[in-house]
Amino acid sequence: MLVTRWQRRLWRYACRLTGEPEAAWDVTQESWLGIVRGIYRLNDPARFGPWAYRIVTNKAHDWIRKNARAPQVQANRITERQSQRKPQSSETFSDLQNIMCRLSTKSRDVLTLYYLEEFRLAEVASILRIPKGTVKSRLHNARNELRKLWQEYVEK
Repeated sequence: MLVTRWQRRLWRYACRLTGEPEAAWDVTQESWLGIVRGIYRLNDPARFGPWAYRIVTNKAHDWIRKNARAPQVQANRITERQSQRKPQSSETFSDLQNIMCRLSTKSRDVLTLYYLEEFRLAEVASILRIPKGTVKSRLHNARNELRKLWQEYVEK
């Protein structure tokens, strides 16, 4: 039941962090192993979402460190894959996806959790294990980083 309810969301999140659909499946599978092994420690079932996202975040970071791919390489691979299939959304959306891959890991994490996964500040803080004030400052910095990359992209 948990897999049915959460698999798609966790995979989508892993895909946003890694920039690679195939890697996202690996990350998600590893995350489910961690979830199954540690579910007995989860005292409040209502906290399952943030807890599972924390596991996916950690597994995605492990994958990124292990594969040590530069953000530019990830963005280029995403662009190649997108050009090989039919466009599913506007160019602006795919441009934004490419720019998101170029963000620092901290910026991508906080923007993805807050804006795309729609977690509240306290939940983002819990997932990333950082204070709420740090989430606010990272959001501010991430928005500035995104704005700068967007402006550079538009000027090209």
